[in-house]
Amino acid sequence: MKTKRVVIITGGLGFLGSYFSYQLIKKKFKVIILDNKKIVSSSEKKLIKKCFIYENLDIVNEKKVINFYNKLLKKKIYPNYLINNATIDSVPKVMEKKYQLPSLDDWNNELAVSLTGSYLMIKFFGEQMMKKKFGKIINIGSDLSVIAPNQDLYSSYKNFIKPVTYSVIKHGILGMTKYFASLYATNNVQVNMLSPGPIFNHQKLSFIQKLLNFIPMKRMASREDLFKGLIFLMDDKNPYITGQNIIIDGGRTII
Repeated sequence: MKTKRVVIITGGLGFLGSYFSYQLIKKKFKVIILDNKKIVSSSEKKLIKKCFIYENLDIVNEKKVINFYNKLLKKKIYPNYLINNATIDSVPKVMEKKYQLPSLDDWNNELAVSLTGSYLMIKFFGEQMMKKKFGKIINIGSDLSVIAPNQDLYSSYKNFIKPVTYSVIKHGILGMTKYFASLYATNNVQVNMLSPGPIFNHQKLSFIQKLLNFIPMKRMASREDLFKGLIFLMDDKNPYITGQNIIIDGGRTII
């Protein structure tokens, strides 16, 4: 089977992942979507029908990842792009109770999905790319991979603050990106990170107005902004970029 331009995207049914998946399908990539959603919406079902392969997969479970890897291997499908997008995001919202630090269960679960899940995907599919001497791995980060959250921004949402787990995860993903970029560099496998600033998703107007004071371009990111950055990193005409954290934030982190 001809498997050029085969891309795996974890969290491929989420807010950002579904947009990436649709756009990559339009650009004639063979998109393999991995997600662990228990309930799939009608729009997500339409996306699943359009993609190359869909697998309901818990990427934290190594045995299940191995089984899926072997399943593709038997079909002679060798993904040459990997987008690590799975995460448990903490979307600003009104909280009934005053915020408390995460429980140990929440800490372990959130770190597992983003850090352990990304590691396992690289452990198998990244190693495969290394053996074939070609591949591009893109980890989805955040502006909070380089700055701390400004908790004052979330005052529009009662009792909410951005949790410590999110910052730890995004800083950790950056470290993982640099580690594997260095490890795989001589085997023609590029590993980079795409880090968005706040993305518009119909947040409260008061939150947006406050946030824009910190963004020189005076607007939030769109999913299209991020996809353009993703395609830049996936482009075969860019064979010499690796280990980089491409921050798409309208200038928020420069001042």
